[in-house]
Order: sequence, then C-alpha cells, then structure tokens
Amino acid sequence: MDPGEAAILESSPRSFSRLFALLPQLPAALLGRMNVIDHVRDMAAAGLHSNVRLLSSLLLTMSNNNPELFSPSQKYQLLVYHADSLFHDKEYRNAVSKYTMALQQKKALSKTSKVRPSTGNSASTPQSQINMMLANLYKKAGQERPSVTSYKEVLRQCPLALDAILGLLSLSVKGAEVASMTMNVIQTVPNLDWLSVWIKAYAFVHTGDNSRAINTICSLEKKSLLRDNVDLLGSLADLYFRAGDNKNSVLKFEQAQMLDPYLIKGKTLGALFASSFVGMDVYGYLLAREGRLEDVENLGCRLFNISDQHAEPWVVSGCHSFYSKRYSRALYLGAKAIQLNSNSVQALLLKGAALRNMGRVQEAIIHFREAIRLAPCRLDCYEGLIECYLASNSIREAMVMANNVYKTLGANAQTLTLLATVCLEDPVTQEKAKTLLDKALTQRPDYIKAVVKKAELLSREQKYEDGIALLRNALANQSDCVLHRILGDFLVAVNEYQEAMDQYSIALSLDPNDQKSLEGMQKMEKEESPTDATQEEDVDDMEGSGEEGDLEGSDSEAAQWADQEQWFGMQ
Repeated sequence: MDPGEAAILESSPRSFSRLFALLPQLPAALLGRMNVIDHVRDMAAAGLHSNVRLLSSLLLTMSNNNPELFSPSQKYQLLVYHADSLFHDKEYRNAVSKYTMALQQKKALSKTSKVRPSTGNSASTPQSQINMMLANLYKKAGQERPSVTSYKEVLRQCPLALDAILGLLSLSVKGAEVASMTMNVIQTVPNLDWLSVWIKAYAFVHTGDNSRAINTICSLEKKSLLRDNVDLLGSLADLYFRAGDNKNSVLKFEQAQMLDPYLIKGKTLGALFASSFVGMDVYGYLLAREGRLEDVENLGCRLFNISDQHAEPWVVSGCHSFYSKRYSRALYLGAKAIQLNSNSVQALLLKGAALRNMGRVQEAIIHFREAIRLAPCRLDCYEGLIECYLASNSIREAMVMANNVYKTLGANAQTLTLLATVCLEDPVTQEKAKTLLDKALTQRPDYIKAVVKKAELLSREQKYEDGIALLRNALANQSDCVLHRILGDFLVAVNEYQEAMDQYSIALSLDPNDQKSLEGMQKMEKEESPTDATQEEDVDDMEGSGEEGDLEGSDSEAAQWADQEQWFGMQ
C-alpha cells in the first residue's frame, strides 16, 4: 500500500469525507495536443503506477511488432516508465532488466537527439492520484457508487488509465459506457484502434463470459500489434484456468515465461485486482497437479532468485511439498506466503488443502471461505470448501454450497460436475448426479473431472464396458494420468490384464508419484507371482513404516521448517 493510501486509511471517516468533498474540479487534458507518450507520462507523474505498467507494456509490445510506431526517444521513455512501475511493485530484478534495456536504447540515440522533458499537465497530478486511491479504498469497503464516481474522475483526467477502466468493469459498469469515456482519446491519438476491442474483451471477463473473452483476446493477441504481449498471454492463461482448460492455461503460462523470464506475478487485471487473477503461483500449482514436480522445483528456485519478498515463490515451493505429500512443510510455506501477501488466494488454497489433509478440517474451512471472499469467481475456492464439508460428512452444507455455486456462476460443465460430485455422496440423489454429468459431458466431452465422476458412477453400477468406452473416447485427444489409471482398473474388471498393465504404465510415465497406479500394477504382479509379491510387500511395509509419520506432519515439524528459512531462499 502506498504511504498516501495508508495515511487516508488512518484518517477519521469525517476527515476522509471532507477530503473527497473539497477536491478541486480541474479541467481535462487537451487531448488534441497530446500523444500517447504524454498520457503515460502524466499517469506516471500522478502516481498511477499500475495503470502505467499496464499501458506501457502494451505500447512496448506494439513498438516491438512495428518499430516505426514510436521514435527511439519515445521508446526510451516508455522503457523508463515501465521500469519505474516495476520498481514501485518491488519487482526489482524485472525493473533492472527494463532499466538496462532503456540504457541500451539511449545509447542508440543520436548524439543530437534529446529526450523531450516533461511538459504535461502537472496540475492534474494530485487529483488523479487521490481519486485512484479513493476508488480503490471505496471498492475495498464495498461502497460501489462512490468507487465508480472516483474511477470515472480518474478517466476524465487520464483517459488511458487502463486500471481505472478495469475497475469500472469489475463494478458492473457496462463496457459500452466505459468505451464511450475513451472515444475522444481513441479518435485523437494515433495507434489506439485496439483499445475499444481491449475494453470489450475485459467486459466479457468481468461478466464471466470466458469463451467470448478468450476469443476476443486471441483476436487482439494474434491479429494486431499486440502479438506476444505478456499481459494478454497472462489473461488467456487466467481465462483458460477459470474455464478448467488446464492444458491451454499451462501453454499460455509457458509462452509468457519465455517472453519475460522475470515474470513473477500476474498484472493482467491490475494491482487492485491481485486477488482475482492468476500469477506464476497458479502455473506452479498446475504443473504440480500434472505430476511435473521437477519442473515445479525449478520454477520455485527461479522465482526465489527473482524475489523472496513475494508470495508466489513460497506458494510454488509449497505446491511441490503438497504433491510430494509433505503436508507440514506445505502448511509452513503457505503460511509464509500469506504473511507476505494476505490477499494471495493461491496461498490460502494451499494452506487450506494442507490443513484438510492433516485432518484439521475446521481450520481449513476458514481458509477456503477467505479465498472465496477474495475471489468469488474462482471455482477451485468453492471446490476446496465443499471437499472439507464432505470430509466431515456435512453433506447438507456441501449440497447448499454446490447449489449456490451452480446458480451464481451459471450452468456450465464445471458447476454441473461440482454439483454432481455432491449428489454422488447421497444414494437418494444418484440419478440426479447421472443427469448432471451427462449434461456436463454434452457441453464438454473432454472435461476430465466430469469423465472421472461418470466413470465412478459406472463402476458402482458395474457397467465396465460402458466405462471403457467413455474413457477411450476421453483419451482420444488428450493424455491424463488419472484417466489412464481408471481405464486400467476397468480393464482389470473385464480380465484384460495385459492392456491394463499398459495403461498403468502410461499413467506412471505421466506422474511417477501416482500411488494408485503403482498399487494397481503391484496388485497384478502379485497375482502373477504370489511368492515374489509377498517378499515385496514385506519390504514395502518396512520402508513405509517411517514414511507414514512424515506424511502426517505435526506442529513441531512445522516449527522445524520455520527454523530452516535459508533452505527456502531467505538469506
């Protein structure tokens, strides 16, 4: 939080209202006499750092795709403004990289070329900063109307304040109304024809229309000067993740990481909305879910080298521990991440999951509820809470929550599957679960969670041939550890042992830590060689006797990890 923002928070409500009432109404900038660099400069002077970062990133991408758009001195200024905004966000390694690029750009300038000094409308500086802080604070307090008013005032002074645009869209202001507030600047400043499409895309984002948002952003990213923009790629990773398309989400994260090796946290929706969009911590989580623990470990080390003062590297390392079944260590790392950023949704989910798996369900529930408060559009927050309810046999609470999610987020494959998951827990609602899963698979035949739950239902009914057909169809265009393992189970049930062994082998090649696939393979080997299997079981028991205590975890072990911060990157 900025010092000015903190000072406003500490003031009394009466003085806070008085400050807002007494703000002078200054005239808008003379757009016809300004270019886009002038707008960036004025926002930087006004302290609108998140807006500067977002706009300068887009403009630099445009410059890379068409070097003739901006003069060398203008590109130099953009690099400096972008680096300044990174420095403000404490992303020092990334800032150094951009400052270095700026120095290289300056050396390339002709000796007679001079960077134009700042001549912007400095009179608007105090009001634009203050209004942005007011809008943020009003939004945090749940006061939507004054927040909207303040954001609009920011746009009146700085019509290219993209973070303020996102603020309005997040408060349900219609995209057409927001676009009308930028029409003048689009018509008078060159090379801003993409802005109206950009606003349209994020209007879809904030109304939950993920499919249209993805299509619109893809059109921006592929067909315009904004190709290979890290912020747009981050948006696509976010949207694919929300839609449950983890494969494409990982691909977009990988693209963004290659373009910006210092990327550590998402900036797609601006600093204000840090709790509602994804960063590299979610990338680590997705890799861990795929069983790519070596990649997760490498990612964690890379992020620690960038900064150990952000939550993301701690969350990534925590995901590695969690999926290695070292829950006490995951708990400590999640707590450390929350200490650095109390609004880190992924840290709350990590800590909640660790607590749940350690049997501390009530504590886990508290963390999942807080994650829902911060990110009410993220389905995985609700999934964690519902899993806690089911773990504690609170089926009624789970059913109420699943129905609320279904009504709030709409009838899509994800919400249908979540509701079906709860219905499967009650024998009375088995038929309803079947109907819901059929609807989900009609919408998305490749949705893995729906396939898994439908296979579970078919297994209960001993319809193994139907299950095999379902799984083969799902695996036709994708490869997933869980699907291969379940197919192996079904093949065993119909005495197709050789192919079952092949499926278990494929599952383990995708995730060597998948215990159920290993157990399925070992069970088949025991049936083939009872004597050898008995000896292997004895060895496994001896090796597992010490490991079980480690998986359980304890407060004393968490304290031990707290004493070893140097191992995690704290020097």
